Amino acid sequence: MGRAVHRRVEAFTESITFDRRLYRHDIRASQAHARMLGEVGLVTPAEAEKIAAALDDIGADIDAGRMEFSISLEDIHTHIERALIAKLGDLGRKLHTGRSRNDQVVTDVKLWVRDAIDELDGLLKDVQAAFVESAEREAGVIIPGYTHLQRAQPVLAAHYFLAYAEKFQRDRDRLADCRKRVNVLPLGAAAMAGTSLPINRESVRKQLGFDALARNSLDVSSDRDFALEFVFCLSLIATHLSGWAEEWIIWSTTEFNFLELPDAFCTGSSIMPHKKNPDVLELTRGKAGRVIAGLQQLFLLVKALPLAYNRDLQEDKTALFDAFDTVAGCLSVAAPLVQQTKLRRDVIASRIEEGFLDATTLMEGLIARGVPMRSAHEAVGNLVRRCEEKHCRLADLPDAAFEEACPGGGAALRGTLGVANALAAFTSVGSTAPAEVARQLREWKERLG
Repeated sequence: MGRAVHRRVEAFTESITFDRRLYRHDIRASQAHARMLGEVGLVTPAEAEKIAAALDDIGADIDAGRMEFSISLEDIHTHIERALIAKLGDLGRKLHTGRSRNDQVVTDVKLWVRDAIDELDGLLKDVQAAFVESAEREAGVIIPGYTHLQRAQPVLAAHYFLAYAEKFQRDRDRLADCRKRVNVLPLGAAAMAGTSLPINRESVRKQLGFDALARNSLDVSSDRDFALEFVFCLSLIATHLSGWAEEWIIWSTTEFNFLELPDAFCTGSSIMPHKKNPDVLELTRGKAGRVIAGLQQLFLLVKALPLAYNRDLQEDKTALFDAFDTVAGCLSVAAPLVQQTKLRRDVIASRIEEGFLDATTLMEGLIARGVPMRSAHEAVGNLVRRCEEKHCRLADLPDAAFEEACPGGGAALRGTLGVANALAAFTSVGSTAPAEVARQLREWKERLG
């Protein structure tokens, strides 16, 4: 093979440009492997500690930017092993005893994903805390609730903010569940069939804090289910962030004018001096696409791979790293944005009686007085149409209109009219009832510490 072709193949097959970020995890796993080799007699305990110390020095060199990365060494694993051999000679050549790059790389990636999950959990908690803080700050404020982007029923602003605390809690729960499947040790599978050498996988498991050993070497040497599951979790987080961003983009328009976005999270126009564009929210909405695309990339990567390891799996890391970086970046700006955004209470209050937000509660008032649900639904629909014709609110209709809908009890129905009365009527668990929201808010504050 000519040198020019060789260089092209080197450039085509290298992964050091993106897998170098695994260096801490590769060093940690290699140190555990070395100490295990010392325990079982494949190296002496003193040699194992010498290897571990040299790996610490290599890590310090990488931290300080002293390692020169080259595509000729292909990946981070080779870079570290070559550096170890340069320091220790033949002793460095013993480190790879009883393992393969196949089980080495998947162990490194699992260690990385485990750390990534823990970091994301903290970022999600920060976002939850920001929404809970907003719920407390905006306590008592009533806003319109929407379905189909049409005004539906009144809700407390606190109830709205706590809805996002719930969404992000599900994301945290999913990540915690995903972590259980991540936390299974592959090392010891070697290339794909295990090894005839007397390694002790249990020792490595304990050193690295894994919960269990992978039970089948053929399976785990090529398994990337955990990566797909992790990026699926990231895709749902990105989707939740995107929906929130879209909502606040709409709410910040002149047409809605529900909230005031902080200037630090917006930009001006290059040509229109009056503009205040919600760029951070728009980018958050847009970046969801690349996270979801990463999930599809991983599905397509593994959809037809035969057992066991195939080089295709080198391509898993670009999608994995990019999805994590994107979501972590979005979460890091979401928390302060939520904290610093204020509702335009006066604007919301000035229009809160528009849109018949009390219609459903009026219908339930009829039901409570013995009117069948479908009949009550039809009756209130007719009352709303009368209001639309007269350009008035339900509360502006005469008593006769309500008496017609509920003979003998029409006048009493007025107690359900108006947004404040409608809101006060809620009683069900999980609803926007003021007492229920107050209870939920207390629970969230305790939960988040």
